[in-house]
This record gives sequence, structure tokens and C-alpha cells, in this order.
Amino acid sequence: MKGKEEGALAGETGAEAWQRLSAYAYLSAPERVEYVAVMRVFCGTILADLAIPDLLAKLSERGGPGAALDAETLARRLEELVRWGNLLRSTHTVKATSISEYQRSRSRYQLSKLGERVQRDADEVLGGADAAREVSSELLALVDRGLREIAAMAAAPGGADPQQALERISTLFVQFAEFAESVRDFYAYLGQVLARYDLDSAEYQGFKELLLDYVEAITEDVSFRAPRIAAHLDAVRPHLPALLARIDAHATGIGALTDGLPETRVQRSRGRDLADWDGLRAWFTVTGAHSSQVDQLRDATLRALESLLANAKRMLRSASGEMSRRKDLLRLAAWFDAAEPDEAHDLAVAAFGLYGARHLGVAPDPDRSVPAHVSWWTGPVVDVPVALRERGSRTPRGRAAAAEDHSEQKLHLMEQARAQAEARQAAADELRSASGRFDQVGLGAPAMRLLLELLTTALGNARLNKESADFLLDGAQADDADLGIRLTAWRTPGRPTVLRSVDGDLTADDLTLIVESASAPAVGQPMPEAEEASA
Repeated sequence: MKGKEEGALAGETGAEAWQRLSAYAYLSAPERVEYVAVMRVFCGTILADLAIPDLLAKLSERGGPGAALDAETLARRLEELVRWGNLLRSTHTVKATSISEYQRSRSRYQLSKLGERVQRDADEVLGGADAAREVSSELLALVDRGLREIAAMAAAPGGADPQQALERISTLFVQFAEFAESVRDFYAYLGQVLARYDLDSAEYQGFKELLLDYVEAITEDVSFRAPRIAAHLDAVRPHLPALLARIDAHATGIGALTDGLPETRVQRSRGRDLADWDGLRAWFTVTGAHSSQVDQLRDATLRALESLLANAKRMLRSASGEMSRRKDLLRLAAWFDAAEPDEAHDLAVAAFGLYGARHLGVAPDPDRSVPAHVSWWTGPVVDVPVALRERGSRTPRGRAAAAEDHSEQKLHLMEQARAQAEARQAAADELRSASGRFDQVGLGAPAMRLLLELLTTALGNARLNKESADFLLDGAQADDADLGIRLTAWRTPGRPTVLRSVDGDLTADDLTLIVESASAPAVGQPMPEAEEASA
């Protein structure tokens, strides 16, 4: 069975595994208690779709944290559960007698298979995770008997009756699954208890009797039954392919879906596949390099006895006053329990040397915004200087660090500024040479940017004519003293200026532009011939 599960996981894609794991997200969300209350309502129904009013009524009946949810908050919780894959939107037709009833009932939800499985496992963990589960050792005798009957049926002349064989196999695997699960749960609890180093004499006496009596009885029963079960499995193994084929032909079940719907995955009942029998056999016999679960059970019992002996040695040393301070710690805990807050601080200082927390005054990163709901435990850390962290001192020690040399960076910036100045000067020279024939010369990108910069400044310098409520562009100028260049803009109705460049063409309607040296005398309004030449 273990090999079958590993094979199924290996065949899944990363997206499928991520989607399935997302179904557990609501169990770790801050509102996990509300989500669990909602999921329990859905798990209490079978193949039913519920609307928000129905859920509010059921949550109110059950009480608890879910009863305080309003309709808007519940709608958000349901949408998140749909996104995680725990719920599905219902496709059932809504029957309503009014528009208001339709609006309340149109959003209906139903439980998904994955969501039901996750919530069922969660309830099982919440119900008895820390309890000591009793091992169902009587089921091992039933497994032994069932395998003997199946082996006899398979070896009978004419083969086994498929219906009887199916009933025996289904019962066998249900009994074995219950037994194996109870063994795992019990030994997990036993390991959790034996990991404690604070057992007193009464607790030690109880766990000693538990190990010496109960665990020993389980180990002996498993060791006695394991060879017989392994022999029955070896006897059944040659007949399994034919027996399972006859059972499949007799009772196809839901497995017939795989013929008509190849994309549908069907999880068959245990015992219907050879992989299930291989997992059962691996539990009782050694397969390859892997030891059997029976051998692992013996090893776990020996480790438990070793832990028990370690606790016994500790208590013996404690009785002689060598190492244990358990009584002293219990007395100190009683003092803490009865002390006032100020007295508790004094006790902590006297017992452990733990003084109150001090504010170090180290500012966090100003560019990092941390929400208020982030825990200090998982939030970002702040780098504290070594002197402050180890000695609590803010005074700098050692020689002062040498001043950083920025000469290379300065040279780089000066060279960059020089290159930019040369590029602008070349653009200015290009504009002066192309003045009057902008429609015939293609300007470079730097020259076009400089021309647009000067034109924007010239338009901004235009005066407003209050009578006509328009700007006076005649003779509007913009110059750059560093480049020694001046641009003059004239309004020429009906005559546009076309500015051509490598980045594209720009048409300035009703404008004539002249670019000249800043030292040249200002020109008057161009004559029509000049306008024609510059257009």
C-alpha cells in the first residue's frame, strides 16, 4: 500500500500537488476557527448545496465562533474556500418567487471531495491527537484467519467464488488497516511520552507497567502471528492474478468509469490491486533491502525500554542529589505563581539573571513597511552593531575607519558630464546649420530634443493679448547662453513648419522657426519668400 501511494504521488504534476495542498490553507489562516465552523456545516450534509442564508441559520444554531459571522464576511470566507478547492459552486437551478429571494439564493455552494477529506482528517486530529489509542490486537487474529480462508478458497478445484472472495478480501484489508493504524498511533504516543525527562516516581511506575505488560503483549502477539500470516501470503500469491481478474469480471463497480472516461481517476477499494497485497506482504516479511514492519516494531519496543531505563537512572541519581533540580524548580514555579508582577521580575533576576527587556533604539529600515499583524517572531530582523549586541555599548571602539576615496567616482561623473555637454553643443551646431531648411534635413535625436526644448520655452515666453485673448507669438524667443543658440518663433498663418528627424516628423502649424547664434542681432519677421524657404 505504501508503494502504491508513492507511485501515485510520483505521477502527479507540480500544479496538481500544489492545488491539493492548497486545500489545507484554511487550517492555518488567521480566521481558521471560522473556516472550520463553516466546513463542519458542509460536512454535516450529504450532496447538498447551501446558500448564505442557509449557512447563517445553521451557524447560528450550532453557536460558537461561526455564529458571529455576518452575510458579507461569510461570503468572503466562502469565496476563499472555493479558491482553495474545499468548496464548489453549485450548478443547481435556483427556484425563487421574488427578486429578493433570488438575490439571496443565487450563490450556492457544495462540498468538494478533497475538502470533505481534509476536514474529516482535521476533526480526527482535533478530537484525539494527544490521546493514547489502544492497539486493536484482536484484529491480527482475524487477519490470520481471513488469509487462511482466502488461501483455501483460491487453491480449491475450480477456483474461488468471486463474490465470497471479494467479501473476504474487503473484510481482511479493513481489519488490517485498522490494526496497522492503531499500532502507529500508539507508538507515536509512546515516543512522545518517553521523550519527557520530568517523570516523577508515580508516572514512571505507570509507564513501566505499560511497557512491561501492554507493549510486551503486543510485541509477542505480532511475533507469534507474523510467520503464519507470511506463510498464508506466500500460499495465496500465485493465485492472486487469476483471483483478482475473476473478481473484476464479477463486480466491476465504479472502475468501469475508466473505460468511458479515461481522464477520471478511480480509487479502488483495498485489496482489488496487486499493489495492496504487496504492501500487506511488506508489513510481515522482509522485501529487498527494506525491513518488515514487524522488525521495526521490535526495534521500537527496544528503544522504548532503553528510554525507560534512562529515566530510571535519572531518578536514581536524583534521589542521591547528584543532578536533578526538579523539586527546586517546582518550588520556584510556585513562587512565581503566587508573586505579584514586581516580585516576579525580582525572582527572575535572582534565579536566572534575566533582567527586563531594554529598548536598544536601533531604527528599522525606512524603506521596509511591516504590517501591524506580523508577529515579532516571523517578522524582519534589524541589524544590531556588534558592540551594542555583545557589550551593550554605543561607544565606537578601535581606530576610526579611513575616509572613503571617491576620486574615481568623481572622475567618472566629470567625464559623463563632459560627454553630455559635448553632445548638446554638437546638437546646437546642427540646429544652426539646418535653420531655414528643416523640411529638407533630417535632424539627429539629440538635436531634435534640443529644438523641442527651445520651442517649449519660446511658447512659454509668448505674451497674452488681452483684446484677442490669444498669445502673441511674433518674435517669441528662447536662448541658451551656454550653447550660444537662440530660437525665434513667428506666427505665419497657413504656412506650417515640418521638422524631420530620425525619430519621426513633427509639423508645427502656422509657425516659422529660426535658429541662430545668440550673439547675432535679432531678426525681424521673415518675408514670405523666407517663410517659403523655411517651411
